[in-house]
Amino acid sequence: MRKMAFLLGICISTFSFSQSTIAIIPEPVSLKTGSGNFVLPQSISIESPSNPEMKQVIAVLKDRLAVPTGSTVTVSNASANATIRLLLNKTVDEKMGKEGYALSVTPKNIVIRANQPAGLFYGVQTLLQLFPKEIESASRVSNIVWAAPVVEISDVPRFGWRGLMFDVTRHFFTKAEVKQFIDDMVRYKYNLLHLHLTDDEGWRLEIKGLPKLTEVGAWNVKKTGYFGTFSPPTADEPRNYGGFYTQNDIKELVQYAKERFVNILPEIDVPGHSLAAVVSYPELSCTPEANTYRVRSGEVIMDWSKGAPPIALVDNTLCPANEKVYTFLDKVMTQVAQLFPFEYIHVGGDECPKNYWEKNDAIKALMQREKLKSMEEVQSYFEKRLEKIVESKGKKFMGWDEILEGGLAPSAAVMSWRGVKGGIEAAKMKHDVVMSPTTYAYLDYMQADAITEPRIYASLRLNKTYEFEPVPDGVDAQYIKGGQANLWTEQVYNMRHAQYMLWPRAFAIAESVWSPKEKKNWNHFFSKVENHFERFDVAEKKYSPAVYDPIFNVTRTADSSLRIELGKEVAGLDIYYSFDNSFPDRFYPKYTTALTPPKDAVMLKIITYKDKKQVGRMIAMPIAELRSRIEKKK
Repeated sequence: MRKMAFLLGICISTFSFSQSTIAIIPEPVSLKTGSGNFVLPQSISIESPSNPEMKQVIAVLKDRLAVPTGSTVTVSNASANATIRLLLNKTVDEKMGKEGYALSVTPKNIVIRANQPAGLFYGVQTLLQLFPKEIESASRVSNIVWAAPVVEISDVPRFGWRGLMFDVTRHFFTKAEVKQFIDDMVRYKYNLLHLHLTDDEGWRLEIKGLPKLTEVGAWNVKKTGYFGTFSPPTADEPRNYGGFYTQNDIKELVQYAKERFVNILPEIDVPGHSLAAVVSYPELSCTPEANTYRVRSGEVIMDWSKGAPPIALVDNTLCPANEKVYTFLDKVMTQVAQLFPFEYIHVGGDECPKNYWEKNDAIKALMQREKLKSMEEVQSYFEKRLEKIVESKGKKFMGWDEILEGGLAPSAAVMSWRGVKGGIEAAKMKHDVVMSPTTYAYLDYMQADAITEPRIYASLRLNKTYEFEPVPDGVDAQYIKGGQANLWTEQVYNMRHAQYMLWPRAFAIAESVWSPKEKKNWNHFFSKVENHFERFDVAEKKYSPAVYDPIFNVTRTADSSLRIELGKEVAGLDIYYSFDNSFPDRFYPKYTTALTPPKDAVMLKIITYKDKKQVGRMIAMPIAELRSRIEKKK
């Protein structure tokens, strides 16, 4: 036993860390390393304030420490000799704010200080990232030195709004899955969950007194393939795919989020994207044939050939000239306001087609009566009336940047998604803005070449996501509340794929909205991402390895041969290839310069390695596909 103890002592004493091996996401404001490390004992004691808001902080810390280590964990209100001390400042530190914290790890113990429990919660998330990756295990792990480096960390978020949007409408996700989403996001210090609750494919929220919204509007026909290209459902196909949240479900989710210091922003998307509501109550439409419509299952209902707004093939809008619409919305917003304590209600306002309005007599009469000169002003009339309804419930009004068109409602906040232009315009008008541009923050986009990804109309690679800057040059920062990333789920059928789409790009957004702008560094960030890939492997969570995929660029040479260049998103990758239909590994030809396929070759196969370890997935690129891309460029 003495020999084993001696060997363990040598192992611990030589186990050291450098700042380059510390991989905290998002990057803290200040991190100073010391010498030595702290090793968790077999019996862990935690000192915690006696505060109801500390319940989940303690629960997270106890569970994450006890399960993988097998240690016993006890909690007391006062213990100067505790292993881990969680302390609320007796005198408020103004620099820390509501969510900041200070974390001190010494060879003897760990101390986290904050003004409020939220700060201690985020300090705990950082602490857990200091321990070996096996801390993420859902079962006990043996033969691990549970050591954390000696560090002093001071940290505070750059923005108060650090959001992720989860579209639970295009595909329904259960209450348990939403809880899982919350658990994943808070590990990276997100504090706002935007729930997209209504759309053409489903109405996901119980509204008492309007039962058809969930009896009819929550269900469609299950289809598999590429959303937006499905054949129209036939009359005999069962409409049993979908679901909704009862009001008790929502209360449970709101409480679950609150315990983890997350606010939930509800979105009721109107006047467009409202087919599920129109199918449930056709009298809300301007269009008589609305009583023949069905909740969308992914078939084509819009013509996007001329851009946005689209030309509607079915009228998926609420009718701004119909007083029944405002009565309906008053009832909906009354209950939404009661269910969600967050200060804002998001009302959508995006991509509203207006071709059915243009030929409607009631709309024409409304325009004459209210002196409205365009369809954009018709929507603005709707938005301003809706704003009054929302405000009458004690809430603030927020919408996508289309609500700027035709005149912005007086106190509306704007979520800017069509790039940053709308956010800049709204901020100059002194409206509050949340930046959520497609350019950087749409996590439903493909992460690599379309040959490897579920196809959607655009791509967004990790390095581009990391360029997200919520405050554009020349904009008064006081009007930028923060930023968020959006996960639309047209092509996301299950929770595992949702994780694949979120991570690692949600790491990048987390750092953009928490960390100081000057602390961002792509190479350092990606080294941390690779560390967190390993942590996700231990946790058995899914993530995308697309960052290791090569970037294909194809042109023609002077003699009309194909010229294939393979770009890299990250440094240090070695690319190996074959044209002979076999499966390359690192003993195959290595890519060093542009390739020209042999005359009769039909397939280019690619694999990427880093430090002799395969990191990329096998990619099979048909030569015919590369030729077709040249033709499209013409």
